[in-house]
Amino acid sequence: MSSEQPLQTAETSASWADLFSNGNALRTLTLVGGVALYAINMYIVTTILPNIVNDIGGLEFFSWNTTLFIVTSIIGSTMTNKLVINLGPKRAYLLALLLFAVGSIGCAIAFNMPFLLLGRAFQGLGGGIMFALGYTLIRIVFEQHLWTRATALVSAMWGLSTLFGPTIGGFFAQGGHWRWAFWSLLPFIAILAVIVNSQITQKITEQDSEQPKIPFYSLSLLILSVIFISLSSLKEEIVWTSICLILGLITLVWMIKVDKNSSNKLLPTGAYNLSTTLCRTYLVMVLLMIAMTTEIFVPYFLQIIHGMKPLSAGYMTAIMAAGWTISALPSAAKLGQTRRMLMMTGPFVVTCSLIVLAFTMSNNIYTEVLLFIIYGFALFGIGFGIGLIWPHLLNLVFMSAPKGEETLTSASITTVQLYATALAAAFAGLVANQAGLVRIGGVIGAQVASNWLFALFSIAPVLAIFLVIKILKLPMFQVNH
Repeated sequence: MSSEQPLQTAETSASWADLFSNGNALRTLTLVGGVALYAINMYIVTTILPNIVNDIGGLEFFSWNTTLFIVTSIIGSTMTNKLVINLGPKRAYLLALLLFAVGSIGCAIAFNMPFLLLGRAFQGLGGGIMFALGYTLIRIVFEQHLWTRATALVSAMWGLSTLFGPTIGGFFAQGGHWRWAFWSLLPFIAILAVIVNSQITQKITEQDSEQPKIPFYSLSLLILSVIFISLSSLKEEIVWTSICLILGLITLVWMIKVDKNSSNKLLPTGAYNLSTTLCRTYLVMVLLMIAMTTEIFVPYFLQIIHGMKPLSAGYMTAIMAAGWTISALPSAAKLGQTRRMLMMTGPFVVTCSLIVLAFTMSNNIYTEVLLFIIYGFALFGIGFGIGLIWPHLLNLVFMSAPKGEETLTSASITTVQLYATALAAAFAGLVANQAGLVRIGGVIGAQVASNWLFALFSIAPVLAIFLVIKILKLPMFQVNH
């Protein structure tokens, strides 16, 4: 028998204006501000990373810039609840901004790849706290009928990043001054700090004042599993790769066993039981994030294979996030049979888009116009498909929260999303390097790597389709509203 709690099947509608009325406006703006900064930084780095590698070297560590950033983001997000209780929401937010600023300065002055990775680690630590605050506080500051809209708005910040991230990164990269892309983040950090200091309260409600504990054991094993898988990409010897992969998988299984039986959990009760809605929802989220994480190599492929400028390659990559935003906002308001159709369509669109990229990215025979059309539609499709289903997955996580673990469940969204991204980045680095990205190098190495990367990663959304079919059998999806 499953221990999962019954899900609420009745929902009430809310308008977007409700998020900016009745005193909600400033709370909404401060919650999404940190997520916007986090997302903009992601696209800045994605855009300028090929130039960084050309300047200071470290191509074999290309995917580590994402992996290490996300790993420390997981640490930051896991610490968020404890920081909010001990420091208060305002000071926790300001600490996150300080850490992010230190990391940005470190990246700006980096003289080699290890130093840059250290800066990325600090950025991730502060960014993880900001990212977690964006979701964790939704359940606290908004009424339930606003949850789906609020989560969609937070997710929409990734769309905002498509306007600023590639622009900032591409502008400085094409001018040969990639370091200034990191320096340019400091004014935004300072402005957000002023807003947070004036608008976020230090008050914590009694129901959220219980001292949380950080699940160090489970968290350490989770991070160790990502590190092992990341290490597998550094050498092409089959023995080295196999050992690292096996150690990574063993550590992951070990973490699941520890966390499942722990009183101080990383993920809520039922998260590892495939018969529960919560577990199935998490898995769909993981599989879709795996598909999305192929974006970390897209600027490199576009610049090396097709000779695109950094700004153009950055905007092409950002089309993914634009597609996510464009579909997520209207999809969040849908219920009944329309919602069922959108949730089924999403993973299918993602699968088709990845398959198109697998067959076309390595071909450098297209005209510039045809190239933009093919890759534009395919990259847009990945984000668009995820956006169709994502707000409903997040709402389903909220509604599936075990009694007494509501706060943990809210925070777990960030943990699951970030871990999936870190894991996917590690595997992406493994696939690309094994395919010959570094050993063969140049255009041919990038072509072979692109074929393997998109083809293998298209399997993830296919698996998501089967899980969504299971989820749609729940009573809440059988009711017409």
